[in-house]
Amino acid sequence: MTEYTTVSIPKELGDRVEETIEGTSFSSTSDLVRFLLRSIVIQYQRQGELTEAEFEEITEQLTDLGYLD
Repeated sequence: MTEYTTVSIPKELGDRVEETIEGTSFSSTSDLVRFLLRSIVIQYQRQGELTEAEFEEITEQLTDLGYLD
């Protein structure tokens, strides 16, 4: 059985995510967060390390999508 942990995000961000995922294949904020984190981790593992520039690019993309302030 898979164990889970809790990640807290600001309520305002959670509300924005809920609005954003309406009509998508994501059924919850948790689904989206798992997808995004898994994508970042997979990219990191493939390259062996995540450079500062790559981290900044990911951060910028998430900010542009409204997931980060």
